[in-house]
Amino acid sequence: MVGAGPAGASAAYAAAAAGRCVLLLEKAGLPRYKTCGGGIIGPSRDALPPGFELPLKDRVHAVTFSLNGKLTRTRRSRHMLFGLINRSEFDAGLVEEARKAGATVRTGVSVTRVEQHGPAVPDRRTVAVVLSGGETVLARAVVGADGSAGRIGAHVGVKLDQVDLGLEAEIPVPATVAEDWAGRVLIDWGPMPGSYGWVFPKGDTLTVGVISARGEGAGTKRYLEDFIARLGLAGFEPAVSSGHLTRCRSDDSPLSRGRVLVCGDAAGLLEPWTREGISYALRSGRLAGEWAVRIAEAQDAVDARRQALNYAFAIKAGLGVEMGVGRRMLVLFERRPGLLHAAITGFRPAWRAFARITRGSTSLAELVRTHPAARRALTAFDRRQDDRRRQGSRRPGDRTPEQVSASQ
Repeated sequence: MVGAGPAGASAAYAAAAAGRCVLLLEKAGLPRYKTCGGGIIGPSRDALPPGFELPLKDRVHAVTFSLNGKLTRTRRSRHMLFGLINRSEFDAGLVEEARKAGATVRTGVSVTRVEQHGPAVPDRRTVAVVLSGGETVLARAVVGADGSAGRIGAHVGVKLDQVDLGLEAEIPVPATVAEDWAGRVLIDWGPMPGSYGWVFPKGDTLTVGVISARGEGAGTKRYLEDFIARLGLAGFEPAVSSGHLTRCRSDDSPLSRGRVLVCGDAAGLLEPWTREGISYALRSGRLAGEWAVRIAEAQDAVDARRQALNYAFAIKAGLGVEMGVGRRMLVLFERRPGLLHAAITGFRPAWRAFARITRGSTSLAELVRTHPAARRALTAFDRRQDDRRRQGSRRPGDRTPEQVSASQ
């Protein structure tokens, strides 16, 4: 397993729990900082190893929504909506679970390439993983979870359809400010198509971030600066300021090559609208670990290919369906952010749907499948999109051919 984030650690845990000999490689030391909002929604909790104790910094019972700083409204829930964690603690805890299940963990180790043919590979059932120091590790199966710009995704040939830029600041605040935010997050629908910002409270620190399409770097930076100033937080010095790119796979992107699988960010698996990735990493990582066991047991290339295709089918049947709905929601959000804001803040069924999704009692895909009104609305929207494509028209919020090219 290459990469010790949530996807790699989940894969390592699943394979080790099945009794396989597992090596988990991580180029950084642990714990390490990761740019991430740190929201743990219901699907994330459901995918954790049994008995795993979440290192929660806060429990969210209220969400304040705003439309580029205006039309602010707070919705509350008697039950917890989702939890907030720091990735350094969360990831380290998952790695420890994999270690307890029997996985061997090596940190400070980078992978330079993967070989499935050639002199370094003794037989067709073996994959050679070449490390930066020249060492070669032999394995019956490899799971790539080394991020969207990692070596394993490149080896598999992962293709990306959507690239977004996230900027984030970890801002220590006085106790009086922290108390105002306890149990409540802010989601601000931003000024650029598809953009939004967030404030996640974690004790004496607020995680404040924004995200928008790549290619809008100056505008995204300006949005974050304005967002922080608007919140009255400009006078506090961030402990960490960071940025990262999120990347979504294209529909035809491969999930395997030979005995090598990819999962999580390395596979481009995340929700296109919200860009939520932790639950996708945990769920795809677990599946990758389970199918890596089957691939390791495969006696020939035909059987290994069959198991890899089964893994791809499992991903596409679950996470792929959710991503498809998320893509449609992103297009709608890019065009009509005010409509979504009005619905979620003023239409009680929409708020209840949001709460159910964050708690994990439903998903976007399940909601569209079972709720006739939601299904009709998205179907009508799809038809309008098809009509506009046939007419060759484009409205503000549509991605230009230049933007699509840049994202690829």
